[in-house]
Amino acid sequence: MARNKLTARGIMALEAGKYCDGAGLWLVKPEPKNGKWVLRITVHGKRREMGLGRWPDVSLAEAREKADEARRELRDGRDPIRERHKRRRRAQRNLHLFRDIAHDAFETRKAELKDGGKAGRWFSPLELHVLPKLGHVPVAEITQIDLRDCFAPIWHTKAETARKALTRTSICLEHAAALGIDVDLQAPKKARALLGKSNTTSTNIPALPWQGVPTFYQSLDEGSVTHLALRLLVLTGVRSKPLRFMREEQIEGDVWVIPADQMKGRKDATADFRVPISTEALRVISKARQHARDG
Repeated sequence: MARNKLTARGIMALEAGKYCDGAGLWLVKPEPKNGKWVLRITVHGKRREMGLGRWPDVSLAEAREKADEARRELRDGRDPIRERHKRRRRAQRNLHLFRDIAHDAFETRKAELKDGGKAGRWFSPLELHVLPKLGHVPVAEITQIDLRDCFAPIWHTKAETARKALTRTSICLEHAAALGIDVDLQAPKKARALLGKSNTTSTNIPALPWQGVPTFYQSLDEGSVTHLALRLLVLTGVRSKPLRFMREEQIEGDVWVIPADQMKGRKDATADFRVPISTEALRVISKARQHARDG
């Protein structure tokens, strides 16, 4: 089959029409100054037309190169049109930025987070320490070196925050892999090895010695919402959230039933919490009723 029938200079002079370069490569010109390249092939017994780009944006030489590549794939038993679609999808997947993957991973996990993640504790380590440096990077290109450089400034000064942020980053990479993106799932582990062991020692916030609690309790004598809340906190040992959102209907005799959604823990994996109420605690609750708003 004859090939290379057309010339670059000759194409410029052609009027509207269809012109064969040979071996199935055609130039279709709806008008003298514009056209498109089409390769006619037979795939699995079916006649197909494969577009190779617009002329003159795609030159004659480029069109021939594309046609030769498609013919090679055809000889190997592959569908050139399907292979091109695969390459495009692969390129699109690999252009996903880490920022987009992180937000998508967060949205996927919202249902299992307390209050749908509104408190921000899951996403905030990423938002504060990872996205400013790696958010604009395609997730497929992130390496252990990128992660090492990202976490090095906080690895020893904010060890717990860095640990959480690196763990969330690992989850984001797993999410990207589930989407079909070619990522290095070992990058966080390798980055941890490069960063070394953190030399930060955790220190607890100092607590009031138990000997000083009675004096402190007696000092809370204003009868204000704040003083009553602090007294009840001392008497029950609960966290601040259930105390701040305490409601009348939660009191059942001498027991305070804290709803599961106000307790610390995973959604749907935390039960209601029952707190025994002492006589003094009941007295504090009684005084607090004068400050009640809608229960």
